[in-house]
This record gives sequence, C-alpha cells and structure tokens, in this order.
Amino acid sequence: MAGNFGLVCLCIFVVFVITSGCTSQPVNLTRENITVNQTISTAITRLEYHRIYLDAQGESHFDTVMVEQSLVTAAPPAPPLYLSANKPATSYLFYSFQPGWYGDWHPVPARQFMALLSGEVEVETSDGDIQQFGPGDIILLEDMGGKGHRSRNIGDEYLSFFVVQIPAA
Repeated sequence: MAGNFGLVCLCIFVVFVITSGCTSQPVNLTRENITVNQTISTAITRLEYHRIYLDAQGESHFDTVMVEQSLVTAAPPAPPLYLSANKPATSYLFYSFQPGWYGDWHPVPARQFMALLSGEVEVETSDGDIQQFGPGDIILLEDMGGKGHRSRNIGDEYLSFFVVQIPAA
C-alpha cells in the first residue's frame, strides 16, 4: 500500500509540474561536491488546483487553491526538489467517460482529487457557475452532499481521470 501511495504522490507532483506553465531560469544546485545545473521554474513554489465545495446551505461553488512548496532533499542521492506538505490519501482509481456522457446533478461519492488525463469536461456548480477543464487540470471535489454538480464530456474522445480519494476534512 505504501508503494501505491508513493506512486500516487509522484503522479500528482508530475501533473503539477507539467501543468504549471511557468517561466524558468537556470539554477545551480550543489550536493556533496557534485554541481547540478538545472532549470528551475520561478513559480514552482506555488501551484494551484481547482476545488468544488459546499456552503452551509448545501450549494456547490468553485474555488482555486494555492499549494506551497519548499526546496528539500527528499530522495538522496537525488538533488533537491520542490515538495509540498505530505497529506493523507486513502485510495486511487481511474475514471473514463465515453463521448457524449452527461451526469446530471449528483454529489461525489467521496472527497477526491481528480487529475484530468485526456478529453474535455464541462462542470456546473449549483450556484450556476460553469467551467471547462482539459488535460492537466486538477480538481478537488468536496461536494459530497446537497445538489452536487453536473458534468459532461464535451469532447469527441474518452474523458479520463486519475482519481485519488482522501479523508474527509
């Protein structure tokens, strides 16, 4: 199980790095008399993901959450890397939806991160806000009650997500 959790964390980290869209600059990192010349993103210390949550009246809304990272030595002898705080996860799975799939109003079955791997999805919250997401977007779904949200595959291909379920907040 611990190996799977590490794989999940690595996959999420890779998706964050790939989708950060940040500018970069060269940085020299030194470890035990070995100098590594790497290009480090100037904004990699702050990443963001989307969130769908419920308010006290049971209505769902969108939000954007910033993730702070620090340069740490996490896997010696590999050079330092940027890492966020460690958070618990319970399981992971993959979701795939055929072209034309539509899910009318529904809450999520569990609090979960969904990293979009392929396709395009449109999501509507109960407050009427509609957003579209594509490959590399990450959404934290926390609307486990109320009306929930509705979503649809708006592309011509399968919509695939990598999903990590996490404990209730």
